[in-house]
Amino acid sequence: MGSRSFSPPITILVLVLLNFTPCLALAKTGQCKFPAIFNFGDSNSDTGGLSAVFGQAGPPHGMSFFGGPAGRYCDGRLIVDFIAEAFGLPYVSAYLDSIGSDFSHGANFATAGSTVRPQNTTLRESGFSPISLDVQWNEFYDFHRRSQIVRNHSGAYQKLLPDLDAALKRLPKAEDFPNALYTFDIGQNDLTAGYFANMTTDQVKAYVPEVVTQLQNVIRYIYGLGGRYFWIHNTGPVGCLPYVLERIPVLASQVDEAGCATPFNDVAKYFNSQLKQAVVQLRKDLPSAALTYVDVYSVKYALFHQPQKHGFKQSIRNCCGRGGRYNYNINVGCGQTKMEHGKQVLLGKPCDDPSGYVVWDGVHFTQAANKFIFQQTAGGAYSDPPIPLNMACHQIE
Repeated sequence: MGSRSFSPPITILVLVLLNFTPCLALAKTGQCKFPAIFNFGDSNSDTGGLSAVFGQAGPPHGMSFFGGPAGRYCDGRLIVDFIAEAFGLPYVSAYLDSIGSDFSHGANFATAGSTVRPQNTTLRESGFSPISLDVQWNEFYDFHRRSQIVRNHSGAYQKLLPDLDAALKRLPKAEDFPNALYTFDIGQNDLTAGYFANMTTDQVKAYVPEVVTQLQNVIRYIYGLGGRYFWIHNTGPVGCLPYVLERIPVLASQVDEAGCATPFNDVAKYFNSQLKQAVVQLRKDLPSAALTYVDVYSVKYALFHQPQKHGFKQSIRNCCGRGGRYNYNINVGCGQTKMEHGKQVLLGKPCDDPSGYVVWDGVHFTQAANKFIFQQTAGGAYSDPPIPLNMACHQIE
């Protein structure tokens, strides 16, 4: 699991951007009205990136809301979808998806399997996406630059886009970038990558500071391009997910009352403590930024610890899968099929009612769980500083 440093095209950033204060920051009261959302992350917020590159996440994904596959590894909406709904914005299109995408209100650079640190392996070798956070940053940088070249109808686009009006309808305006909300939900795969490579807990913890520093750097780069408003999720309790529990056995004494593996959750907590400190430092270094650290870990763990209290029947056992203690089989994933007597037979079947389950497929949360997590965190009770999502454009001193 080698690592390379980020090499962003940072050299052409002008100093005036570092001191640019967009109009939203001038208001000290009132709800925020973000014109766009730019998201960075992994499968917890991927709205179609990996599907566009490596093939669609097929049925039954999307069954509970979209009526079929919609690029999401979920039966319906993700947290980022609920964030978009909260601001009256369209769902954020995946940057890598050319079919039916509209970037006028933002773009989603997340892909399932993404890590902060490049893994230097193929998707088929390790299960981790080659679209790591440094690649997502480069995609954003290029999108930011080229979208405005199109708006100016300059360069090659004078000939490439004779129908300029149609192109402009699908791209953000220049003023949308400094006034947008920048959301992050990434880091979980960096932790599991180490364990899946047979590293010890101490070895995984040893590289966490590097992971956090690289994430921190991307936020700095976006700030350098004028981004000011950041909504940053910490990572969840990976020790409660079947794909970890099934692949990495632990002692009975290491399983808590919720059925989760404490060593893996302890590493997640360590990552989160490091991330929170990094956000505190960013507030000092980026004086015009409003940075909100969001503790999704606590909300997610509550679903595993007391599922019935929150309206769920099943916590760790997933809805969609085939066999085993958790209805999870590493060799037969959700939606997997095989041919029998000339007919395609579904092996990885969904449960009858996903809304009663916390976990969708052993790795990801159901739409119902995502909605619960969004509702709990949007109000500010799990934020640092303790401000709600609709006030995330304001700095709290």
